[in-house]
Amino acid sequence: MSSQPRIRRAAVVVASSRAAAGIYADTSAPVLSQWLAAAGFEVVPPRIVPDGAPVAEVLRELLESGPSVILTTGGTGLSADDLTPEMTLPLLDRQIPGIMEAIRAAGAASTPLAALSRGYAGTAGHTLVVNLPGSAGGIKDGLRVLQPLIGHLCDQLEGSHEH
Repeated sequence: MSSQPRIRRAAVVVASSRAAAGIYADTSAPVLSQWLAAAGFEVVPPRIVPDGAPVAEVLRELLESGPSVILTTGGTGLSADDLTPEMTLPLLDRQIPGIMEAIRAAGAASTPLAALSRGYAGTAGHTLVVNLPGSAGGIKDGLRVLQPLIGHLCDQLEGSHEH
């Protein structure tokens, strides 16, 4: 008797005051959404919000709907309004520091600036939340690190991982 596989939902949050204001078109949400869809997720429409408190508001809203994964991009640097890590951390139940260490290490192979990314990865209930940098290179590094991990992480969060 076969059971239908659980449909995993994922969300993308872009933290960019300029993109949210329409000053320029965001190009990162389509990349992240396509990657998630290729990994088998049903992707909800991306949310593009200004930096700072709006990131926390949209994360709380998304977490209430219980997606398997939320990927954020942007707001992880050191500019005054780069506050995505500060908005994310209070919502996490558990951190997964190895993910961010691996993403920074992957980025360091091409730029020393990767060390400046301050994002977090962790869980909020049964949801994996990962703060990716806003740069195209940082996103690629992050997805390269997440590729072999994301299915196993979701299995564990769903309680279906065999020990």
